[in-house]
Amino acid sequence: MKGQIAIKQELYNQCEGFVTQKLLSVKKVIEEIQESLLSETKSTAGDKHETGRAMLQLEREKAGNQLAEIEKTKQVLSKINVENSSKTIGLGSVVYTSQANYFIAISAGELLFENEKFYAISAHTPMGQLLLGKAVGDSVSFRNMSFEIVEVL
Repeated sequence: MKGQIAIKQELYNQCEGFVTQKLLSVKKVIEEIQESLLSETKSTAGDKHETGRAMLQLEREKAGNQLAEIEKTKQVLSKINVENSSKTIGLGSVVYTSQANYFIAISAGELLFENEKFYAISAHTPMGQLLLGKAVGDSVSFRNMSFEIVEVL
């Protein structure tokens, strides 16, 4: 059981690091946009100035939306208790299949734990939807591939 918790904890930590990196990146972009807006001075070509400001405002809005998405992702991650284990796949499950291994959490791409690959996927992705509620021994078909669920932590 301790090994299972260690795997989940490490994958969870990697997902948390992924979210933190995205958060820092978006905050940096927002700061840069703010600085650009503040340093933008009225030039002789007034229309050009207004267009530049409008573009910066759009960039700031886009970054704000990204920030909101990151906050939602953090909320999903906060719902995971790495000490919980279930026979059926749900949020926080580590799933071993005959094709690949998954961590049902957030979409964070490929993670490594002791040289073993895991794909961190959201429960809302097509693959996540297929796996939810399944258990060891169940078969799943995805993109013309069939695979069996071998283990669920």
